Amino acid sequence: MCVQAAAAWAESLGTHMPPTTRPFVGLSLMPEDDFRRASFPLFEAGEVEILEWSFDMGWGPSGVPVWTRALIEYFSVAERLIGHGVTFSALSAEWTPRQERWLEYFQHEIQSRNYLHLSEHFGFCAAGSFHQSAPLPVPLTETTLRVGRDRLQKLNDLVSVPVGLENLAFAFGLRDVQQQGEFLDQLLEPTNGFVLLDLHNIYCQMCNFDLTEEAILESYPLHRVRELHVSGGSWSESQIENISPVRRDTHDEAVPENLWPLLKLALQKCPDVKAVIFERLGNTIRHETDAQQFRADFRQLRDIVSSHEFNS
Repeated sequence: MCVQAAAAWAESLGTHMPPTTRPFVGLSLMPEDDFRRASFPLFEAGEVEILEWSFDMGWGPSGVPVWTRALIEYFSVAERLIGHGVTFSALSAEWTPRQERWLEYFQHEIQSRNYLHLSEHFGFCAAGSFHQSAPLPVPLTETTLRVGRDRLQKLNDLVSVPVGLENLAFAFGLRDVQQQGEFLDQLLEPTNGFVLLDLHNIYCQMCNFDLTEEAILESYPLHRVRELHVSGGSWSESQIENISPVRRDTHDEAVPENLWPLLKLALQKCPDVKAVIFERLGNTIRHETDAQQFRADFRQLRDIVSSHEFNS
């Protein structure tokens, strides 16, 4: 489907979507053409029930493609749009003019679109001489807890919908893994926020620290989980001899088979999940076989969620 046809298709859709008693299953929207080509068969078939949009991706001077904007508006009107920020840096120690500008854009964003809930990342992604990176962990101390609560309160003061945080894949050591759930619970308690539980991030920590899925899941406040993420990733080989490869949450490969049992377990243990989102980055769906795998992963995710409703 060409770009113009895709935009026209999105704009022509009705806004009625059938209700469901199970979590909605959807996609994290990417504005790249390879993502558009791979995902539109799912949109055309009505298989995408909810859309997640990383809204600060669209704040640059070039904006977003017409077809992307049309899809966002369609799901917004249908009340099936959720927002996910990636650059706020909720646990950066210093409050900066960059974050002030981010909040200004954020306020405009939530006034112009109808989001069911909004989330950001645990950790920090901006500090010192570098502007942005993958989110990094911080230690659980009174100071970092106070900083994070202050940042979350700034977000909550601007919105009337739930605000949550996503768990990290990266950890400097086992203590970071073991404390992350407790840290999230304490951060979110004053604003009654929610956890966006990224299952591939959990899988990365299982691989990197030789932990069981039960051990990691039970360390999180599962009663706060409102959204699940499912994705693939890759391995990074070390150039140092006898150092094991590291599993990374790169969103650029197929969902690993070991993640599907983890999804089933999470659905059992997280009774308040509202949405399950499949993620894959644009510019990673290189061939038609990648596109077929993308759609197969999404449909397997949807089948598992549907089966969970049947068995519950």
